[in-house]
This record gives sequence, C-alpha cells and structure tokens, in this order.
Amino acid sequence: MADVIQMHFTTADYVIFALLLVASAGIGLFYAFSGGRQRTTQEFLMADRSMSCLPVSLSLLATFQSAVAILGAPSEVYTYGTQYWFLGCSYFLGLLIPAHVFIPVFYRLRLSSAYEYLELRFNKTVRICGTVTFIFQMVIYMGVVLYAPALALNAVTGFDLWGAVLAMGSVCTLYTALGGLKAVIWTDVFQTVVMFAGQLAVIVVGASQAGGMAEVWRIAVNGSRISALDLNPDPLERHTFWTLGVGGVFLMLALYGVNQAQVQRYLSSRTEKQAIMSCYVVFPCQQIVLCLGCLMGLVMYARYGEDSPLTKGYVQSNDQMVLYFVMDVFRDLPGLPGLFVACLFSGALSTISSAFNSLATVTMEDLIKPHFPNMTESKATFLSKGLALVYGLVCLAMAYVASRMGSVLQAAFSIFGMIGGPLLGLFCLGMFFPCANSTGAVVGLVAGLVMAFWIGIGSFVMRVSGQSGLPPLNNTAFVNMSSSIIPVLENSTAAPRPVGLEAFYSLSYMWYSAHNSTTVVLVGLVVSLLTGPMKEKDLRPGTVFPVLGTLLFFLPQRYKEKLCCVTPLASEPRAMDTKPYQTGQRVGVFSSEEEEESDGQEKETKTLPPSCQILPPCDQETSL
Repeated sequence: MADVIQMHFTTADYVIFALLLVASAGIGLFYAFSGGRQRTTQEFLMADRSMSCLPVSLSLLATFQSAVAILGAPSEVYTYGTQYWFLGCSYFLGLLIPAHVFIPVFYRLRLSSAYEYLELRFNKTVRICGTVTFIFQMVIYMGVVLYAPALALNAVTGFDLWGAVLAMGSVCTLYTALGGLKAVIWTDVFQTVVMFAGQLAVIVVGASQAGGMAEVWRIAVNGSRISALDLNPDPLERHTFWTLGVGGVFLMLALYGVNQAQVQRYLSSRTEKQAIMSCYVVFPCQQIVLCLGCLMGLVMYARYGEDSPLTKGYVQSNDQMVLYFVMDVFRDLPGLPGLFVACLFSGALSTISSAFNSLATVTMEDLIKPHFPNMTESKATFLSKGLALVYGLVCLAMAYVASRMGSVLQAAFSIFGMIGGPLLGLFCLGMFFPCANSTGAVVGLVAGLVMAFWIGIGSFVMRVSGQSGLPPLNNTAFVNMSSSIIPVLENSTAAPRPVGLEAFYSLSYMWYSAHNSTTVVLVGLVVSLLTGPMKEKDLRPGTVFPVLGTLLFFLPQRYKEKLCCVTPLASEPRAMDTKPYQTGQRVGVFSSEEEEESDGQEKETKTLPPSCQILPPCDQETSL
C-alpha cells in the first residue's frame, strides 16, 4: 500500500510551481519600480483609484476562491452530491445588492476604509469596534489559509511543509509590501488564470480517463450524486435550496458588501460605474468556478465510486483527497501536478495578499491616521508598507500556531465566518435605519458576536463530543471568505430531529450569517429606541441608503419626502468635490461655486432631511 500512497513531484512540477512564485514576485517588483513607484498612500493602498473593471472583477473572484475552497468543493460534491451547486442561486442577489446599494454609498463618500463609514454614520467608537473585529477575523484566517494547503500537499506528496509555507508567505509579503494594491490586483488576475487552467486540466484529463463526460455523468446519476431541488424549509437541514439559495445571500453580502478586502477593490476603480460593472462581471465568473468545483467532484466519484481514498486509508482527511486524486490522475503526466499545485497556491496567495493589504489599510486609516493628522505623505506611505510587512510576519506566525492547534483548526475556521455576519449587521443597521444610534450599534455588534460564538462554539463542542445527532467533526473544513464552515463529512445514518439547545446548535451553518446579522439589527434598533433614536438633522448626507424610496416608488413625491425616501441628488450626475474627506467636513456637500450655479435646485434639496440624500454618481475619473 505504501507505494500507492507515496507520490512525488518531478522536476517539471517543481519548475512550474517555482515559476508561479517568480511571476507573482515579478509583478510586485514591476509596480514597485514603475508608475508612481508607490510613493503615496493613495497609490499604495488604493491603486490611485485608477483600476478598470476587468482586473478588479478578477481580483474580487480570486479573493473569494481560496485554496481551501479549491480543495473542499470537489470533496463536498464527491461526498454529498451536487446539492451544493444551488449556492450559485445566491450569487445573483449577493452581487446585485452590493452593486446598487453598498458600492454607491461607499464610493460617493470617497472612503479608503469601509470602517470609516461607521464613524461618519455613528462615531469613532463604532469605527474602532468594527476595525478591531475585522483585524481579529483576518489575522486568524491568514494563518489557516497559508497552512492548510501546505499541510495537504505535504501529506500526499511529501512536499516540504515549512518550505511551502515560507515560500508562499515570503513571496506574498514581498509583492504586497512593495507593489501595493495595484500589484495585489494584477497578481490576482494572473493567479485567477492559473486557477482556471489547473482545474480545467484535472477535469479534462480525469474525465477522459473515466471514458468521457457522458460516462462521468452516468456514473454520478447511478451513484445518486446528481441532486434534485430540495425545497425542505427546515433550517436545521445542512443543505437545501433555502439554506444555500437564501442563506447564501447573507454570506455573499458579508463578503461582497462590507468586507474591507472587497470594498477596497471597489474603491480603487476609476469610476463608480466601473466598480458596479466589476460586480456584474464577477457573477458569470463565479458560476464557472462553482461548476468547475462540482465537475471535479463528479470526476472524482467516477474514478473512485464509494471506495474513496479516505475509506482506504490512503489519506487522513477529505481535503487531502483532492490532491491525492490529482496526483493519481497525473501520475504519468509530468508537469501537470505542478500546474494544479500552482492553481492551489494561487488561491492561497490571492487570499493572503488581499488580507495583508486590507489589514494595512484599516490599521493605517482607522487606528493610526486619526491620532497623527499631521503625518507627512512620505511617512504615511512608508508606515503603510511597514504594516504590510508586519502582517506578513504575523501570517507566518499564525501558520505556526495553526500547526500546533490540531483539531482546533475547526474552531479557527468557524471564528472567521462567525464574525462576518455581525459586521454585515452593523453596516445594515447604519445604512438602512436612520433612527439607529451609536449606542445601539455597539450593543448590537456585541450581541451579534456573542450569539455567533455561542452557536458556533456550542455546535463545534457538541459535534466533537458526539452528543448531538449531527455527524462528528473529524475532518478539516472547507472555508471561503464568505462562509463560516462547510464541513466535508462522512455519510452517517439518519438521526432523530434535535430538540432544545441541541436544535439551536444544529442550525445549518448557511444560516449563521443571516441569524447573526439579524441579531445585530434587532438589538441595535431596540437599544437605539430606548436610548433616544438619532434625528434626521444629526445624520451626515449620504450615509443612509433610502431603501424605502426604491420599495415605495409608487407613492407621490410629498409622501416620499415625509418618509425620508427621496434621493434628490442621485438623478443627475454632477461633478463633486474630490478632496479627501477630513474629520468635521460635511461629506458630499458641493462647493460654494457649484451651489451658486444651481441655486434653485439646491434650495429644494436643502429642505430635505440630510439622511435622505445620497451623493451623486461619480462617473468621472477621480483626481485624488
């Protein structure tokens, strides 16, 4: 059996893997020594707000498609079938809402950090709470994303574990610290192409060895791996259309709506229209990625059937099974295993570099600049590069911690997803409810986090102890930036429906984000009403999205004004002041010359409550 398990890289595989690292580092060095040479924080952190739609959209996709997702999706489909594909139904609203709600608000406020919005809407305390929560979330996630694929590669091929970790961590830190966001985005584009190529190669070769896609499909149908539409409304069911297609919307919103790594890419776009278009371009790309993951799982099933490498003891966990399959399929094709490993580590590099850059941005913009308002541009840029470097070292340290955690890796995966929902709830509370105040925001966030950790950790402990009717957590999880955990588990016999606290802990992980964000909103509203709701005149223009104006489009204008659901400035694109926001300024208010030119229209606008105003579309190029 040993000769079956033991698989090794050839020289060609090592060369292809090395070329990935060299190319990624080369892109970073190119942007470090070309253009503006990363001499300003706007260029280093925001890519000079000059990016076009295509690279931004591919970067958004690469950030979402982490290495553990590449390993986990095929294993999920192999074990449970194609029910997971219905997650694609959530992509539509999960991208449409950010495109037409979150992006306009963030872009027109000309932010650098998503959490700057929280200060504009509430106060500095809420901003710091949001920032610290995000940093905690990403620091934990970085080490796991770096370590998990390296561990799987080491277990299957004998590839040096810490050699892979150090190579990835060092290269990623290098091009992120030197080349800034522009380098991160363009390396994401390159790495996306590598990811598509690696997955396609596995599917094409694996399907041909199985007798073609028609034969793969036939075997999958006979093995009950082609799932029908499951309309069971039970929230305790792990995967149904409702958990994936509806609960998944909240997971997508937590990622594409308010996550700094994604928001930063929107804000780097040349115009608001380009930022919105990037969301639309991501939609078909995500569907392709989802289909590739499902097809790879079906090809795996066609090769192994019910007799998986895991049940035979060739591998120790499901995430290693995908790599075993790749090495098995490509054993007589030198170079192709290296291509898939390059695909796998491209996912890790894109996710980690996005984390480095977003962490450097929020630390600089939210925690340092407010205390040093007179810091020179050169010093701020140097400090931003230093922060990216420091977070790179923290990532390597977290990878070491992850290596010592063993089964607690499950908890680390859970922690990342459990924090996404409460942060989504915090932004929704501020953006959709004018009455919400800062006290309600802080208490709501804390309540959401407490609820998230209660359910997540309680579910984890019960599964580990085997006290629930749920399958035991004995394998590594599949995680992406938007979800809490997607456990890839072995089939188990049907268990009676849980009751009491056990039912509470048995809530499908796909509802975590919806449940936790709703907790933040409800608690925040109740506390705001008890402590004195905010008044319209106290809200900054452009910080509240007039969602009622869209829903109640049929009402006469005078009733819309009373309900604060008018968007008087959004109908006609107008030039706006492009000076960066400074504390104490009114965001989105036109200059005096502009006010004189449109005196009549401006007078009408001033009679409306400030929170009703959403800033004009920014379709011209910015000049920050």
